[in-house]
Formats: sequence, structure tokens, C-alpha cells
Amino acid sequence: MTFALTASTEGKAFHLELTPQSALDVGAAVFHGVDITPGTAIPSDGDSRIDKALPGFLFTCGPDHIRHPVPVEGATDGRRYPLHGSLSSHPARDIQIEADEGEVVCEGHVDVALAHGGTAALSRRWRADRLTGHITLDDLVTNTGETSWPPFAMYHINFGTGLFDGDTRLTGAMLPGGSVPWRFEDGDMRIFCVPAAETAVHGWAEISVGPIAALSGRSVHIRFRTDTLPWLQVWRNQSAGCAVLGIEPVSHRLAAREELIASGEAPDFAPGESVGYALSFEVR
Repeated sequence: MTFALTASTEGKAFHLELTPQSALDVGAAVFHGVDITPGTAIPSDGDSRIDKALPGFLFTCGPDHIRHPVPVEGATDGRRYPLHGSLSSHPARDIQIEADEGEVVCEGHVDVALAHGGTAALSRRWRADRLTGHITLDDLVTNTGETSWPPFAMYHINFGTGLFDGDTRLTGAMLPGGSVPWRFEDGDMRIFCVPAAETAVHGWAEISVGPIAALSGRSVHIRFRTDTLPWLQVWRNQSAGCAVLGIEPVSHRLAAREELIASGEAPDFAPGESVGYALSFEVR
């Protein structure tokens, strides 16, 4: 069964295809017939879960780990946190979708087996405003296990850079000078991570990608809640066969997991505790 959200702006539809087999993340993202995702123009780190997720518009990293694999603390059997954490590829259950003239709402729940042996639950709610073109995501992660552990989160929002030209830029108050070219710095692959909370307005930060000629000169605007996603990571890869830009609201700065925990930046949360995250998307 396919689950999808469609919002409209200026008479043009913004259509997101949700993936129930992988946490209700987003596969295709089509604006007025143009898919803005990278598709097959992505790198592979050898993890089939991520190879399946990265071609789409959004996949969720966490809740027990973000970024590249590292050993599980205290494990004597060689266990490692997988690339981008344990959530990706877990199926959603109890999916409900409701629609009326004004909006479409899709809700679902994901039970997650964590690399360190604990468990978590993700409650996810997508909402698309049929009239304004505004799409929102609200997530709630709960520790459903019997031990405490530090939650991490990163949302990978992926663009196919084959749609970009020399006029396409990233614009946001958290960026150096407020705007940078989409192909920032030299070389085929680059990454940076900047604080976003200090430039947020009413607790939300915004970054736009555009203008994109294929979208008739429009930009894609991404907003995210900065109390739990206080950083923005941006990554691009234009190496052979790759054409992808990632806009990545994230819970922690770009540093080693053990450093974040030792510094107190990644405190535990106890069984039964929850943490919420939120994003929104709009083409205008």
C-alpha cells in the first residue's frame, strides 16, 4: 500500500511519497512533475539500509547514534552502532491516513531495536496543507527499554544537484554571511556543521535551497525546531557518479560520540522519557 502527501501552492502540487517499510521516511519528492531527489546519483558506504534510503528525499538518523559506525560502549562482542543509527529500515505500524478538503494527515508508529540492546518507539505525524503547500513533520521518540541511553537525531534531506545551476544557493541566518553557493568550497565532497539555535526565530531555524530553474525559479524552504535540533549539517558529494546535496538538521555538533558524551552534550534519558523533533517543508 502506498502512502503519500500532496500539498499545493500557486496551483502546483508538492507530492511526497512515504515509505512504510522504512519508518515513514520520504522517497520521491515531486513538485509539479519534477522529482528533486538524487535517485541513483548517490555514494555507497556499504550499508544496504542507507543505500536504499539515500536516493529518497528524507531519511531519519538515530535514535541511538548518528554519523559513522563506532563501537557500542562496554560491548565485549565487537558490536558497533550502524551507519546513521538503528532506525533506518524499521517498518511503520498502525498507519492511519485521513484527508479532507484542507489537509492530509498521516500517522504511524515505529518500534526500534537499538544496537546497544535497548528499545525505542517513534511516533510520527505528517501533515500536508492542501491550500498553502506547507508540509510538516512531528516526531516523538520514547525510550521503551529498561536502561538509560543518550538520544541522537539527524534528518537527511537530500537533493539531486543535477537540477542546480550557478544561481542556486543555500540561504539561512546560520550560514556564513547568510548565504553560500550550493557547491561551497573546492573539491568533490565537503561537509560543514554550524549552530542554528542562536539565529532561530521563535524557536525555529530556516534554510532555503534555490532558486532552482527546474522549479521555475522557486526555492525549497526547510524549517526545523532548534530546542532539540540546534545544529545544521550540510553535505555534498559530486564525486564520480554522485550528484547529491544533504541538508541535515541535527541534535549534536560534528564531533566524536565519545567526546559528546564526555562533555555532557549527550545526556542519558531514562526509560519512559520522550524527546520531540519537528520539521517543515515548502516550495515557493
